[in-house]
Amino acid sequence: MTVRVLLVDDQPLVRTALSMVIAEAPDLEVAGEAASGEEAVELCTQLRPDVVVMDIRMPGMDGIEATRQITSGPTGTHVVVLTTFDDDAYVYGALRAGAAGFLVKDMALDDILAAVRTVAAGDGLLAPGVTRRLIREFAERPVAPPPREVAVDGITDREREVLTLVGRGLSNTEIAEELCLSVATAKTYLTRLLAKLDARDRVQLVIIAYENGLVSTGS
Repeated sequence: MTVRVLLVDDQPLVRTALSMVIAEAPDLEVAGEAASGEEAVELCTQLRPDVVVMDIRMPGMDGIEATRQITSGPTGTHVVVLTTFDDDAYVYGALRAGAAGFLVKDMALDDILAAVRTVAAGDGLLAPGVTRRLIREFAERPVAPPPREVAVDGITDREREVLTLVGRGLSNTEIAEELCLSVATAKTYLTRLLAKLDARDRVQLVIIAYENGLVSTGS
């Protein structure tokens, strides 16, 4: 199945570069391009792409609000934020708005294509190193975000251990090794956590782990 991608960025050069690379991938195609959040929301309704690669800083409606409107709509479209992490303090807001993950603009283009495929398959995109940087960035802020009302007290001790490791950015294989489990069992715990915590994907589990104090700067 071909994955249809909507590119959203106010910089034409960025859209052109991504479009050229996607055109060479047999399993991906560009469904459309948008230069603003408003245009992205409108095109999602019209074109119903599988994945949106979304910039954050744009004139008018920014990528966070556009992400919120797209992910709360009926299209089932997945959104991946494309940003410059070191300069962009809005990544966390985008994840809370429903983004399935985020990419940084200095990533190799092949890695960005791989990320689009991952998100299209319904998986959250969380590179461990970047996840740890994200947690550290917001843990070091003087004012923490308000806690999310999630009943983490209702999970088992083992599920809490798994959630903590997810929050630290570990993959399923790394979690299995850390807790002496099979990878299949680690996946089962992850599935239970998604259901119990009403989380959309792995990205939201990281946010829940952080907001409930299971991970911190030193994790």
